[in-house]
Amino acid sequence: MKDEETLEELTPLQRGDKVLRIRRRRPRRRLRLAPDIPGIFRFLRQIVTETPFIPLILTLIGLWFLFSWGVYLAERGVNEQINSYGYALWWTFTAMQTQGANSPGPITAPGMLIGAIWSIFSTVALFGVIIGSLYAYFMLPRRRPSREIISALQYNLEQLENLSVDELEVLRDTTVRIVNAQITELKQKSPGQ
Repeated sequence: MKDEETLEELTPLQRGDKVLRIRRRRPRRRLRLAPDIPGIFRFLRQIVTETPFIPLILTLIGLWFLFSWGVYLAERGVNEQINSYGYALWWTFTAMQTQGANSPGPITAPGMLIGAIWSIFSTVALFGVIIGSLYAYFMLPRRRPSREIISALQYNLEQLENLSVDELEVLRDTTVRIVNAQITELKQKSPGQ
């Protein structure tokens, strides 16, 4: 099948402006039964690089080690079940997942207090990290509305050889208007300069 070329109209940058870009129609894809593994990796890479996911997870892990150490210090020598730092790590990890409803747990008052604070805080923090990162990911396009304009201009600049004289004039005028609007906005923000 031959690729068809059609012009797709983009939203005007300012009243009266028209920006067109060529959109090639590709043949319809067949139904995929296998998951889109590269797409999943792209999604995960975007979550890791463009959201605060990694710093938040590292903070949560650091707090997990700290609270585990506190539980171990409060329970060592008194509680037969929590007799090593490794078991304290295991208990605090399961307390994070089960909201502290795992047994056996701490039996001393300081151990119970540390365990209670950890189970409440960690559950809220864990789900907060996940929800916050996903929210930040889905809000990325809304934070930068000019990104679409820039990508349309970039696309047209890449296709410079294929544009007609009229399209080149519209592209030039649009770019000049955007730059002038930015200069005016910057001058209004700092009138002394």
